[in-house]
This record gives sequence, structure tokens and C-alpha cells, in this order.
Amino acid sequence: MARLALGLDSSTQSLTAAVVDIDLRQCVFRKSLDYLADHRLNRSGIDRDYILPPGEPGEANQPVSLYFSSLDAIFADLAHELPDHGLDPGDVAVINTSAQQHGHVLLGRTARDEFACLRDGAACGERDLAGILGKSPALPFARIWRTSSTAPEADALREALGGKAAVIEITGSDAPLRFSAFGIMKTAREHPAEYRSTWRIHQISSLIPAVLTGNADVPLDFGNACGSSLMDYREKKWSAPVLEAISRLLPDAGTSLEDKLPPLRSGNTLVGGLAGYFVRKYGFGPHCRIGIGSGDNPQTKALVNGSLLSLGSSLVNMVATDGRTFDMKGYANAMYDPFDRPFVFGCRTNGALRWDNVRAGYGLAKEDYGPAELALEQTPAGNRGRIYLWLAEAESFPPCGVYGPARFGYDNEDFAADYAGIIESCLASVYLHSKHFTVRDDTLFAAGGPTGSREIMRRVAAIWNRKVIPVEKGGAALGAAASGAYALLLSEGKSPDPGKFASSFLQRKDPVEPRPEDVNSYHGPGGFLAMYEKIENRVLRVHSRR
Repeated sequence: MARLALGLDSSTQSLTAAVVDIDLRQCVFRKSLDYLADHRLNRSGIDRDYILPPGEPGEANQPVSLYFSSLDAIFADLAHELPDHGLDPGDVAVINTSAQQHGHVLLGRTARDEFACLRDGAACGERDLAGILGKSPALPFARIWRTSSTAPEADALREALGGKAAVIEITGSDAPLRFSAFGIMKTAREHPAEYRSTWRIHQISSLIPAVLTGNADVPLDFGNACGSSLMDYREKKWSAPVLEAISRLLPDAGTSLEDKLPPLRSGNTLVGGLAGYFVRKYGFGPHCRIGIGSGDNPQTKALVNGSLLSLGSSLVNMVATDGRTFDMKGYANAMYDPFDRPFVFGCRTNGALRWDNVRAGYGLAKEDYGPAELALEQTPAGNRGRIYLWLAEAESFPPCGVYGPARFGYDNEDFAADYAGIIESCLASVYLHSKHFTVRDDTLFAAGGPTGSREIMRRVAAIWNRKVIPVEKGGAALGAAASGAYALLLSEGKSPDPGKFASSFLQRKDPVEPRPEDVNSYHGPGGFLAMYEKIENRVLRVHSRR
């Protein structure tokens, strides 16, 4: 009989399930529901950007009911489809959650009783989750990570605490606009009555375990608390100075903000058993345990034992650290993964999507990689000093306004020069702005579609001057399943090495070693990195933004 772990990733656009066989260390089933494409979910009022129509620039909200409805939909599909794959929902021993970071939900005073109703499956009758829990939110919307209309709140807290360095020293981040503290402050000012009536503020990653257990008072993990700007990073507890500063900045809110926040616990915590609603309605076993959950970035990082460079539309660099080293420039954010291992997270918005844009500009289809790979093979590392810089979207790593496309070191259109130039400039920027918080020269893992390019991996290895191990695309749902399985084993008195255990769920490709001549092209005197840094500094002096 298989013993299965189910990971659920509630992202901005979808709810994804990954089922793993705990003993075989294999992913045996995947399923994803797109909120706009699925007929059960696309009537929630969200627009084509997967958010409710914004009332002001920078507002990004989603309906809380969407999270309830998507859980019903995914459990219905799992109950129907798992048996077709020779899998029994009753064999799922643990369910763990990933969710978009910084999204948060305000629950009212009736939530405790409404969630508790889920524990007795028969008491719920034939109602769905949205019907059972529909009155529990104090506000019907959740502010999500795309929120950028919170600059006054972020600036006020930064000033109250004594400036950027003080904020970073406490929280590990420089009060990013999208972090939930500032959405909470904005809500308290714009909806004071609803805020006063709020009993519990959950991150989306802890809201889902609350539903799955029928307990609205489940704790929040350290990793996703990092995305709130409310936690003392080193002490792993809600920060008294931050909470006191916020209380002075807000109108009378009834109970204190700390009283509205859940308790904090390790990412290895199991928070209860599966509520009877899911056992009765979908055939899952009453023995199934529920993990504490975490954010999508920590759950993705859980799958590698070291640092991870994710080469997606944006370039995400997750650097393993010693827990004491921060990005004092304020560009990147300190976090913990579900095994409580510290890392620093930097995200360059203008990533591999710009590489696709350059290829498209020369008439190549999205999947037409042959000519692009040939162009890289014929172009030496360092691109003969030619740099192509293009920020089609405002950048945060480092902060910069829209810029380019611009060529440096050459003038004429040249596909090979442009393509190598955009790849190397993106990688160079991520490397240069991660150097000061990279404290261990460990192996670099790389994920994402571009890992299939031998020439791109060659450049990554040389720029970082480290062995690079490409891995299959795992995703946060797989990370949630793996970390949930680990928490289950801990509860049974077993203690496998967390890094080795979680990484065993990912397939690895052949490692790529840096070539000495390539390393010299980037790092040598007058090499590509030195040239790029000078050019980027010139651009930032004119176009930088906070």
C-alpha cells in the first residue's frame, strides 16, 4: 500500500496539486486548476489579470471565496482522478500547503465557530465551503502580493523605526510595498469598522490549513511570517518594536494587532487532522494529517540543499545564508524555508521573458530554440564586451525605472550579439547584486526552461564560478508535498536529513563545471562583469527608483 503526501499550491492564477509517494520519493500525480479557465471558478469576479477590478492604481485584491471554491474543486477532481491512476485518496497521509506570499485574509469573530463546523462532516450537510465559511471573512477580499499602493504605509513605518537599516536589522527586509504589514495598515485606515471586528489575520498559506483542519486558530510558519515585515527575523517572533510603531500609526483598532495575528511555529509543524467535511465528501482518510504550510518561495527553496537560481519570466535567486547576513541595500529579502533554513531571496523582474522578447524580435517562435542555441555556441563568453540592456518593466533588483532596449559596445542589429547580450546582462546583474549576501560558496542549483540550454548553463557556471546542477522544474506544490512528508516522518520519531530528503524528490541533470577561460572572460581585469557594472551604475544614476 502506497503512503502518499499531497502538496497544494494556491498561486495567483491557479491551485495546483502534487501527490508524491513518500517511500519511493516520486511524484505520482499532478493537477492544476486555472482560475479563469475552470468553469467552477471563473465566476468569482476576477478580471484577466486574476484580480478584482482595482479601485485605484496599484490595488490588487482577490475574493476570499475563490480560495474556498478552489479547494472544493481540486478535492472533487482528486477524488475522481486519483483512482484512475491506481491511487487511493484514503492513502494520503499528509497534506501540506504553499501559497502566494504576502496575501492575507481578515477573519471576523464568527470564524471560529464556522470553521469548527467542518470537523463534523455530517453537520455541514450538502453545503460547499463557500456556503459554510462565506460569512467568516471580515472583508470579502484578500490583498495579494501584487499590491503596490501602500507606499505611505511603508514609508511611515520605516520612519517610525529609524530608517531603512533599522527595518532590515529587525525584519530582514526593507519594508517592501507588497508585504502584508502595509496592506493591513491600509485596510485599518480605509475600513476601520471591519478592521476593529477582525479576530484573526491569516496569510493565505495558513488560511488553507485552517480550512483543512476546521480550526481557524492554526499557527503561521516562520518562513511566511518573513513576508509580513512584522516578524523579528533572528528571534522568530512577532516584533514588539514593529507592532508598537504600527499601533501608533493606526486609528483605534480595538484589540492590538498582535492579538489579531496567529502564533508562530516551525515549518516542520503538523497542525491537526483532516476535517470530517473532506473525509465524508471526498473519501480522504480520517488519519490524514495537515502541515502548517508556507509561502511559495520557501516551499520552492525546500527542494534544494543549497542555493537555487530559478530561470523563469523573472530571475529568482535564493541564496543559502548563515541566518545573520542580510541585504543591507534593501533589494532582497531574508526568509526561512520549511525546514527553518535561512536564505535570502532576490527577484529580478526582467528575466527570461526578455530573452524570449529578443528572440521574437528576430522572428523566432517561442519554442524555436535551435537558431538561438547555435548563436550562443558561436559567441564567446563575455560577448566580446557587447552588452544589451532592456528593462521593459520597472525593476526592483536593483530598483530602476523602465529602460531600453539599449546596446553598449556596438550599434547595429545583430541577433547573436543581442541574444547573448541580454542573457549575460540579466545574469550579471543578479550575480553582482547577490554577492554581498552570499556567504557560502556552495553548489548552485538551477531550475526553469533555460536549463535545457547547454550554452546558457555554461554562462551561469562561469559567472557564478561554481558548479551548477540543473534540476527538473519542481514547483511549490512539490515542495509542499516534500516538506509535509518530512514533518510527518518527524512526528513518527524519524529524523532524516531535511536537505537530502526533500532534494530526493527532484531529478537532477548532469552538473556543469565552469571553464577557466570563460571565468576569466567575466571575472578577469576589464572583463564583462566590470564593464557591465559601470554601465548599470550609469543607468541607475538617471533611472533609479526606490
